Amino acid sequence: GVNEAHAEAARWYHLAANQGECSAQVNLGLFYANGVGVDQDHAEAVRWYRLAADQGHTNAQCNLGVCYEGGTGVEQDHAEAVR
Repeated sequence: GVNEAHAEAARWYHLAANQGECSAQVNLGLFYANGVGVDQDHAEAVRWYRLAADQGHTNAQCNLGVCYEGGTGVEQDHAEAVR
């Protein structure tokens, strides 16, 4: 099952992420990638990473590149991975 404290953290991250807070978007992406506080969903992780990456968040850009490199949550795309 989902740890209740982690689920509560995910709810707060969602609130901030939906308001455009890029650090919350990255953290929420990590929660989805690892199934922390939410059901694991790599495509959803990519969605949050992309929102933060588009705002210039370097950790999100790195995480998104790793997803493209390995085809995790997206179709594998080496050219996109090194962008």
